[in-house]
Amino acid sequence: MHMIFFDMNGVILRWPVPIGTTINAQYYKKVLLDKLRPAIRKNRPGLLESGILFHHDNAPVHTARAVTDVLAGYKWELLEHPRYSPDLAPCDFHLFPKMKEHLRGQRFETEEDIIQATKVAIKNLDKCSYVTAFKDWLQRIEKCANNGGCYVE
Repeated sequence: MHMIFFDMNGVILRWPVPIGTTINAQYYKKVLLDKLRPAIRKNRPGLLESGILFHHDNAPVHTARAVTDVLAGYKWELLEHPRYSPDLAPCDFHLFPKMKEHLRGQRFETEEDIIQATKVAIKNLDKCSYVTAFKDWLQRIEKCANNGGCYVE
């Protein structure tokens, strides 16, 4: 499994979660502190100073006090994720299907083979894919808001 953080310009951080690792609030907090923030500083110079609009779903890991305290300390603006709407994550409905197109039909011998193929698949996504993912996501969020919090395809 991978944690992928991206913006409209592409992937900021792709973090492979070791097999057998449970993603709990402490693990997610550590990724935010030790991996994501340095990756933003390295890959998107100036973004931390100009302000970050951050979105993740409302899974318990993301809403845990340890995580919300870190994000509040960063002073990042958080986009609220509608309750009971796991299908509104940009990766799920646009980026992962595009990435799967590149991986379809391949067989992998090792975990490292999977990681390398995933890296290549992510690199093959053009900027247009990320922009489209965000536009589609915004349309879905608006539709959900207009339906009183329910998303209906």
